[in-house]
Amino acid sequence: MTADAGTLTRMPPPPSRLEGISLFLDMDGVLAPLAPRPEDVVPVARRTAVLRRLSERLEGRLAIVSGRTLAEIDRISEAAAPAASGVHGLEIRRRDGSLERPEPHPAVRTVVQALETYAADRPGMIVEDKAVSAGLHYRQAPGFAADVRLLGEKLAAETGLAIQHGDQVMELKTPGTSKGTAVRAFMAEAPFAGAVPVMVGDDLTDEDGFEAAAALGGFGVLVGPERPTAARYRLDNVDAVLGWLEGLADA
Repeated sequence: MTADAGTLTRMPPPPSRLEGISLFLDMDGVLAPLAPRPEDVVPVARRTAVLRRLSERLEGRLAIVSGRTLAEIDRISEAAAPAASGVHGLEIRRRDGSLERPEPHPAVRTVVQALETYAADRPGMIVEDKAVSAGLHYRQAPGFAADVRLLGEKLAAETGLAIQHGDQVMELKTPGTSKGTAVRAFMAEAPFAGAVPVMVGDDLTDEDGFEAAAALGGFGVLVGPERPTAARYRLDNVDAVLGWLEGLADA
């Protein structure tokens, strides 16, 4: 259940105690600015440093929970987060390095081909093949937003794949997981279990994570403009997030 945008408050100063927090961070729009193409997001020394410091200070209770693959998470973060979840909960890497990844739905290959055919004569469209899902980015072709939504709904109905809408991206994925299921999976095991979950995200794909954190006694932090959300707090942008995280690391 999302709250009215008017009920949101600014994120308070970083807490002085870190022992009771498990921190879950989205990548794009939270740790890294949104970019025209997924590959345009690159490692940044400030981000890598604060993630490594926080992981140590939180005794491993930090995970990146993203729509990107684990390989992309590691590329951008320079492997600063041993625990991570990719592709909206479909990939999970635990703190000890063990991996959980389902077999791709057989229709994913069909959808990749359909999206490539659709994008071929529409400049600015980018098809992303994640093996267990297929995404269509239209940040450079925003005029096609309504058309992309209809295409996604059609393909989802035909294939049984789950549709996932993000910030100027539409994704069709192997069903059964979300960022919320990833948060719950981490919180069921050491070192996260027993701590207060905090999920930081920016778009609709993060709402399941906000709801999971709240259900487990924690809260969500929305990054960006106020809107209806299940988050309790808000930060303005990526710079504000990194500043807050640095405060947590130094507290």
